[in-house]
Amino acid sequence: MLRMSTLLLRTLRDDPADAEVASHKLLVRAGYVRRVAAGIYAWLPLGYITLRNIERIVREEMDAAGFQEVHFPALLPKDPYEQTNRWDEYGQDLFRLQDRRGNDYLLGPTHEEMFTLMVKGEYSSYKDLPLSIYQIQTKYRDETRPRSGIIRGREFVMKDSYSFDLDDEGLAISYEKHRSAYIKTFTRLGMNYNIVSAVSGAMGGSRSEEFLAPCPTGEDTYVLCEKCGYAANVEAMLTKVAPYSGESAPAMEVFDSPNTPTIDSLVDLLNSKFGPGHVAADTLKNVLLVADGKAISVLVPGDREVDLKRFQANLAGVHELRLFDDQDFVKYPGLVKGYVGPQDAKKLGITVYADPRVVIGSHWITGANQKDKHVRYVTHGRDFEIEGFIEAAEVKAGDTCPECATPVVIDRAIEIGHIFQLGRKYAQALDLTVLDKDGKSRVVTMGSYGIGVSRAVAAIAEQTHDEIGLCWPREVAPADIHIIAAGKGDQPFEMAEKFAQDIEAAGLRVMIDDRRDPSAGVKFKDAELIGIPFIMVVGKGLESGVVEFRNRKSGEKSELPLATALTTIISTIQEA
Repeated sequence: MLRMSTLLLRTLRDDPADAEVASHKLLVRAGYVRRVAAGIYAWLPLGYITLRNIERIVREEMDAAGFQEVHFPALLPKDPYEQTNRWDEYGQDLFRLQDRRGNDYLLGPTHEEMFTLMVKGEYSSYKDLPLSIYQIQTKYRDETRPRSGIIRGREFVMKDSYSFDLDDEGLAISYEKHRSAYIKTFTRLGMNYNIVSAVSGAMGGSRSEEFLAPCPTGEDTYVLCEKCGYAANVEAMLTKVAPYSGESAPAMEVFDSPNTPTIDSLVDLLNSKFGPGHVAADTLKNVLLVADGKAISVLVPGDREVDLKRFQANLAGVHELRLFDDQDFVKYPGLVKGYVGPQDAKKLGITVYADPRVVIGSHWITGANQKDKHVRYVTHGRDFEIEGFIEAAEVKAGDTCPECATPVVIDRAIEIGHIFQLGRKYAQALDLTVLDKDGKSRVVTMGSYGIGVSRAVAAIAEQTHDEIGLCWPREVAPADIHIIAAGKGDQPFEMAEKFAQDIEAAGLRVMIDDRRDPSAGVKFKDAELIGIPFIMVVGKGLESGVVEFRNRKSGEKSELPLATALTTIISTIQEA
């Protein structure tokens, strides 16, 4: 039983100064977490109970699916991460340190290498497969800008699991088993979520899906087709365009275009110089970037912006991406800032990529690579070529669904889970093989499946809070019922204690506000802020032979006669 008279708990009336999202504000105010440093939080008793409840649900569903739990250290040696190139690929996101002998270590951001090596050390035959193992463990990533409280921190708790199969058919089965387990897990957590197509990013792999919890302040953006159900993270959103079917364009034509630093100013000039009807979509943007030290360009229609996060997610093997700066233009004197076109890219040493909308055969108005000059009729396939098509343009509401061509809607969400088929990337790097039934060595294929456990605390808070405080689903809440003893005499406290013991004896979890000093009003506000699903008030109603029973989520209140209150409350909570 949780007793507020002795519980390590102090609620706050004001929002923390650095809090931007509701979950951050409420979890601090309700005494669930406290900031230790940027992106690092301590868990107080109520918060840690909630976190453990989520861990328990995740663990129960993983075990029910037949997955086996293991546990790795957070402090890891450098060598395995060098073998997979991730010691360098992770860049500044990796916490690195040395022991007293000068040996390099890291704080684990993720554990693919460790899982792979564990299986390599224990198994050698196809008869040992399939295998799925998981852990619930603390991870560390040196986020550039930690934000939103525990949603994006430098230290966080994650469930990561990995499947090991002999072939791709087995991987597909393991993938579906994990997908089903995730659906059960998030349903039990009481969350509203969507399963969307995603990209695997730096992790590698093929089929990839994210579990997203819709939330206005979420960091992830996804698209949804309300007609056919297509859903995808914007990074994985596909653009379907028809091949160019227009007439061949005349030869390129350079024209003067002084004082046209923006697309809008260029369109105004075009309409005055060549007649009305020109729009931004007729122009071609050339966005210059540096990818791992190499100069590249990405082309998008002039009415679109480049989504750098989306572009990088689809640009295989690139770890650091930034926009050109003035020093970069000095290194490439053939590139004229504000007047760049792709037609000279090859001789200038620039690798060019294009959004799928820049189809082969289409012609554009773009920079002439000369000061104050643009050029018309620059044609893809005739005047310039690209390295490849990459989804790069910012997705807009109303863009067409790639499945049924219906306009999509855009929403924001918090990523709470990610599953993807890793394939053989890590098994090959670390030489994880088994002998098949013919005695031949086969590289094992893997799947990777993650749940943000500590992030789920914040995501649930974001989805379930109201204007007065937190409002937890029962399985997640730190208790089933919050009993308030309100009054100055001994009777309310004695009756509240008796109810608390009887309810706990029935197998329910109880939190009792047995503090003598705070007023009833303060106790009510604390109960509303803390967010336990049911509230019982033992106070002045005793004079009439009743207690008050509240449903925190619905706000519904009822007065229950003392003679039947216990059985009514127990049955109501158990049925919830």
